[in-house]
This record gives sequence, structure tokens and C-alpha cells, in this order.
Amino acid sequence: MLNKQNRRRNIRFRIRKKIKGTADRPRLSVFRSNKQIYAQLIDDINGITVVSMSTRVNDIAKAPKVDMAREVGKALAAKAIQSGISAVIFDRGGYLYHGRVKALAEGAREGGLQF
Repeated sequence: MLNKQNRRRNIRFRIRKKIKGTADRPRLSVFRSNKQIYAQLIDDINGITVVSMSTRVNDIAKAPKVDMAREVGKALAAKAIQSGISAVIFDRGGYLYHGRVKALAEGAREGGLQF
């Protein structure tokens, strides 16, 4: 039976087959819950998270969820550039490229990440 979670899992696995993050170009992985959004840069070859950011960090102001996602993208880009990362591979995590996921990606682009 295909419910929403199983459908997203199948899409996520399909995307993950094609996308691999490296140390030079890590994978920008997105997870969104009902209230929060999380993003992390992952080096799949070494199996480590290089940089992470979420709306649970105190310096992200309470605002509409789309605006908070854009701020998370900008903050993640700032931390990534500080770590010497300028190019990433975007992994939408099985979500549609729409709303909060799109806002996070646009915020990361505004912050200076290339993908």
C-alpha cells in the first residue's frame, strides 16, 4: 500500500541512487517536519556530516515557515563558505521542489552556494 511516507521513501531512494556527495561537493540534504526544517551537507564517501543548520537554532527568528526556511538556507551557506565549501549537490529528500524546500534552496543560492 502506497501511503505518503512510503511514496516519499521510494522517491528518496530513487534520488539517492543517482546523487553522491563528495568532500569537494557535498550533498545538501533537506528534511522538513510540520514545524521545523533541517538541512545538512553530507560527504557520502566518508560518511560524515560537514555542516548542518535548522530552524531550531536560536538565531533564526520566528516567522512564517517559508521565511524561516530561506533564513536556514542563508545561514547554512554562510557556514559552508566559512568551511571552504562553495559547490553542493541538492537533494530534495523526496519532497516536491516547492514551498519551504524551494525557499531553502533559494536562500542557499543567495548565501553563495552553487548548485
